[in-house]
Order: sequence, then C-alpha cells, then structure tokens
Amino acid sequence: MLRCESLTKTYLSGGRELTVVKDISFALEPGAFLAIVGPSGSGKTTLLGLLAGLDRPTSGSVHLDGVAIDALDEDARARLRGEKVGFVFQSFQLIPTLTALENVQVPLELRGLAARARATELLARVGLADRGHHYPAQLSGGEQQRVALARAFSNRPRILFADEPTGNLDSRTGATVIELMAELNRDFGTTIVLVTHDAEIAALSRRTIRLA
Repeated sequence: MLRCESLTKTYLSGGRELTVVKDISFALEPGAFLAIVGPSGSGKTTLLGLLAGLDRPTSGSVHLDGVAIDALDEDARARLRGEKVGFVFQSFQLIPTLTALENVQVPLELRGLAARARATELLARVGLADRGHHYPAQLSGGEQQRVALARAFSNRPRILFADEPTGNLDSRTGATVIELMAELNRDFGTTIVLVTHDAEIAALSRRTIRLA
C-alpha cells in the first residue's frame, strides 16, 4: 500500500544544509496500522508530509498504492489525495461555520457523491449521532476530533495519515480516539500512518517506526 525508498529531505537553513529526514526505507501492506514516534524535531511531521505527497523529497521515492507520487505534478497529487487519502490533524481543522454533519459531508460533496446518509452513518460510528446539528464551537475537543475522524473516513480512503491527533486532548480522551481509529482500521481495512510522541498511544498500533 505504501513504500518509500531512501527517502531524504534537506532544507537550507542559515546558508547551511539541514537534513531532516535521512535515507528512510520501509513498506506497508494494505490494512497496516503504523505509528511513527520520536522526540520533537526528529522529523516525524516532515516524514508524514513526504509519505502523503504534501511535500517532495530531496531524493528517494514514495509509492502510494502502486503510484510514484513524487513523480506527479501538484494537480495529479491533489487528485490522488482526494481519491485515496484521508487526513486527521492535531488542530481538528473543522470548518467553524458548518455543523458536524456538514463538515463530514464536505469531502463527499466535492466528489459529487450522496453525502447525507453516509455522513450520518459515520457520525453514529464515532458516537455522535445526536450531535450532527452542533457547530464545532459547541463540541468538546474529543468530540471535534471524532468529527474530524468521521470526515477523514467519509470517502473510504485507502490510507489515513494522522499527525499528532491526540495532541490537544487529555490522555483518556486521546486513547479513546486512537481506539476508535483502530476499530475503523479493522472494519474498513484502511491503512493508517500515525505520528505521535506518546508511547502509550503508539502501543495501540501494530507496528512502530522510531526516529532519532
């Protein structure tokens, strides 16, 4: 489902080269649940961006579902992400002027798909069947992250990238969100790549890659 070879990312900083990701290679089978862990500044978010096609590597390659995404232009990469990729971020990134239900419907409507029934079903799956008419500001942090998770799964992505999805949550709520992610991974077969600094959260995954 995902394969990277000799992945390296280098930036210019103060006139000097700074290598953030260096010579990383691994492969994931469909349905895998991977946690990428490491201290702050070890390159976790940079690696996630390269794997998801949000950034280009300095050298090396990334293949997502058999497609060499680093060889695609920006429009083609955007289409690929829209068709096959879901995202969950630490900051939730919900649209504040839309209700929970409308937020989940957005990716479906952008693809011209029947949205309301699917969005309602997913909100029920994440335990928010009775909160669909509420706006993000009326929801707790944990509820907002569950809405974001429902939205990420709305278009049935082949792979989900999650960047510190529990960073703004208390430990108990964070564990609930990760357990829900694991449940959706089992039920839908979606491959999950999770960035976290929390060893307890990483332990809920089935495979761990540690960056130093």
